[in-house]
Amino acid sequence: MNQEVTAYIENLPVWQGGLGSALRDMVHGTIPEAEERIQYKKPHFLKNGHYAAVISPSKDAIAFMIMNANGIDFPKGFEGPAERKWIKLREGDTPDLALLSDLLKQASSTL
Repeated sequence: MNQEVTAYIENLPVWQGGLGSALRDMVHGTIPEAEERIQYKKPHFLKNGHYAAVISPSKDAIAFMIMNANGIDFPKGFEGPAERKWIKLREGDTPDLALLSDLLKQASSTL
């Protein structure tokens, strides 16, 4: 685990920090070899040097972005172009971590 990413998540508002930590743990559970780093002022997760996922906090949400998403059938609630999809999670939301893990596993399988 990258200390810069840890510090970033710890400095978020409490609800975003909890959500960010859960998403981070899910990414590492799905892609055990994932590297993480702060890039463009957000936590990025890479597999074999290629972007796999991004946690992107904003004022009232956290967007979880899955890269390399071409050809994957994403459920309602996801936004973005074919190559990357994201879902915005707001305070009080309970993300379906199993679903996110499955989508991330599919997307990262070719990286």
